[in-house]
Amino acid sequence: MLARLKDAVKRRWPPLRLRAILTAVLLFVALLPALGAIFLRVYENTLVRQTEAELIAQAAVIEAALLNALGVPPPAPADAPAYAPRPLTIDLNTMEILAERPPAVAAGAADPALGAAARAVAPVVERAVLTTLAAVRVLDARGVVVLGRDDLGLSYGTVAEVRAALAGAASTVLRRRGDYEPRYALEMLSRAAAIRVHYTLPVVSGGEVRAVLLLSRSPRGLFRGLYDDLGKIALGVVAGLAVIVAVAGVLSRTITRPIDALGRATATIAAGGHVLPETPPTAAVEIRALFHDFRIMAARIEQRSNYLRDFARAVSHEFKTPLAGIRGALELLEDHGAAMTEAERRHFIANALADAGRLNRLVGRLLSLARADMAVAAAPGPVDPAVPCRRAADALAGEGFAVELPAPPWPAAAIAEDVLEAVFSILFENSRQAGARRVTLDVRAAGGMVTITVADDGAGIAPGDRDRLFEPFFTTRRASGGTGLGLAIARALLRNGRADLDLVSAPAGTCFRLSLPAA
Repeated sequence: MLARLKDAVKRRWPPLRLRAILTAVLLFVALLPALGAIFLRVYENTLVRQTEAELIAQAAVIEAALLNALGVPPPAPADAPAYAPRPLTIDLNTMEILAERPPAVAAGAADPALGAAARAVAPVVERAVLTTLAAVRVLDARGVVVLGRDDLGLSYGTVAEVRAALAGAASTVLRRRGDYEPRYALEMLSRAAAIRVHYTLPVVSGGEVRAVLLLSRSPRGLFRGLYDDLGKIALGVVAGLAVIVAVAGVLSRTITRPIDALGRATATIAAGGHVLPETPPTAAVEIRALFHDFRIMAARIEQRSNYLRDFARAVSHEFKTPLAGIRGALELLEDHGAAMTEAERRHFIANALADAGRLNRLVGRLLSLARADMAVAAAPGPVDPAVPCRRAADALAGEGFAVELPAPPWPAAAIAEDVLEAVFSILFENSRQAGARRVTLDVRAAGGMVTITVADDGAGIAPGDRDRLFEPFFTTRRASGGTGLGLAIARALLRNGRADLDLVSAPAGTCFRLSLPAA
């Protein structure tokens, strides 16, 4: 099943650029501290808002109990208000933290009716305080405490949130704790450690404020909250590690493993093997391009190796024949030179000189072929093919051999002028040696290419020889001094300039087609 899942992911894996992968990883790593800080801030703010929500809920219950103790009947079902939950207002990051709440001050007598109602609900409030740890005070319409601890009969009427409640508005404020002492070394990182949440709620009956509920409590601190939610946080840490492992897996699949596979394939080819690795479907775009280029390079290396092996074999064969002739002539002259007539000596010396001349021509052609194969084509400018063609024709034209050129202008080609002159010279010389008396050219331009057709009226090429015509050392005129390298040199010169040379069918004679990039 895991293998099927991997195959499905590979089929649907989008092509990703290496730059995008590395940028995403670096951004993720760079954002980790910021994400951690944001998490802590949001988490701590949530803890403080949770405290506010608990105080609002307690105040609502105490409000209902107090109204019941005051004898205020609940509303009839038809007059019952719609659900109206009190919204949370605390934002620890933007809300101002006020100073410690001012102490209560002396005041006159409290509302006796409210005092009786407060004493009636006091057991419920005290029981709730033992569980919620919230400080609860009930104030009358003048801010005098009727239910509290050591501040009964004193007034909080000068406190800002109490004044707002006496005016009919509930509010939540954050105030500093006067008795706060740090217990943990890292508590300085927590903004909620030294504060207390104060919530005031007006108790309204008959359109007037009958009492004010004043509740306060210290929120859960950051580190206490972390300890309480350790399991959830551990799950988040595990999820973060899983994301990191996933990112590492993506990097491995898209970069590391493909490069390792490419390195192994390179080592195999360097050792003489021939391996064309498949492109991993999850590799980055640049790595895919590298695999594609590697396969092209490996194929060309294999082709070049085969070419060099066949070329070395052909060179050995071509050199062996004239060397054997020279060696035989020298041995005959050494062994029987004194008994030979002058004519016989001249005959053997002439054979040795002919073989030496053939070796000289072979060496020259081999050097030309090597230069053509290894040349790096420079960026050519536009050239008029008629100019090098006319020079090559003028050099070979003579009695019984003519080159007919089309009327100017010719379309410009993007290739070196000296390359064209060398190619035309080789083609014209081949036609002349094949017995042709006339060579005609046709020039056309289409599809970004300039096509030049070179046709002669010679004897033509036998069908069995057409496929081998461009092979090095293949010639049908070996007896007359042919080396079989001219056409191979011409094709190599053109291909280095992004052009090509092909043999095309013709009713009579020989016909070649030059395909040149248009300028």
